[in-house]
Amino acid sequence: MTLGISAQARDALENWLASMAALKGASENTLNAYRADVLDFIAFMTNHYAEAQGLGPLSRITVSDMRSWMAHLRGQGVAPRSAARKLSAVKSFYRWLSEREGFEATSVLAARAPRFQKKLPRPLSADAARAVIDTVGEQGRADWIGARDAAVVTLLYGCGLRISEALGLTGRDLPLGDVLRIIGKGGKERIVPVIPAAREAVARYVKMAPFPIGTHDPVFRGARGGPLQARMVQKVTAAARMQLGLPSTATPHAMRHSFATHLLEAGGDLRAIQELLGHSSLSTTQAYTAVDTVHLMKVYEKAHPKA
Repeated sequence: MTLGISAQARDALENWLASMAALKGASENTLNAYRADVLDFIAFMTNHYAEAQGLGPLSRITVSDMRSWMAHLRGQGVAPRSAARKLSAVKSFYRWLSEREGFEATSVLAARAPRFQKKLPRPLSADAARAVIDTVGEQGRADWIGARDAAVVTLLYGCGLRISEALGLTGRDLPLGDVLRIIGKGGKERIVPVIPAAREAVARYVKMAPFPIGTHDPVFRGARGGPLQARMVQKVTAAARMQLGLPSTATPHAMRHSFATHLLEAGGDLRAIQELLGHSSLSTTQAYTAVDTVHLMKVYEKAHPKA
């Protein structure tokens, strides 16, 4: 894939990725996706111009070139959402590169992303969320595994954690107190209240776990003692939803959606929920809660000093 890309351009790409990891705390999966997206872009420009794309040619990309690339993506059947993600990665790289190399990158930065319909999350009802927790706890092939799965899913629903955050807990977090200090996306720290049901579920699992949990050991372990993988949580949740007859949208991440939605429905403050979820943007939290406009207006009228 890197054929036709100069060593200078390749080094610039890797330096940008390193800065994303250092300054924004981008995960390995995110960095790999960024790398692939930018390399695809450079590979297209290499074929488009029939010449190697070093820093010089990359600095001279035109509006017409950007339109050709977007047309190429459409022709390849790339979905609008994916094309928008690729463009976002390229813009981020160019923003960094233009500042570093001192060239004008307006032709790239001004490119418009294709429009797409954002998929609103589908939270579970409170009863369905509790049924998922109960079911994953019953289907483990060993009692301690059932307790483990129930504890993880309880943290997703009861505390609004991401799977990676729940699985990132270590022995130093035990026993769970009234709050948890979570380091989320981008290295952003937040304090999350821990409900009694979550403390009890984790304590029950820890008591049953057949492996010692040292200060630096992961709390949640696989059947052979290694760190529990996210795909296993997804697998047991899928089995539970099939058993309960729930839709395919009933995923582990939907438990986090449900946490936010049910808090807002109960009269929770949108800003406070934003902090609990670790979102940078309030608009992200609003979409996350999937609560209709009528309910949002009720919250607004109740909370706004001039209402």
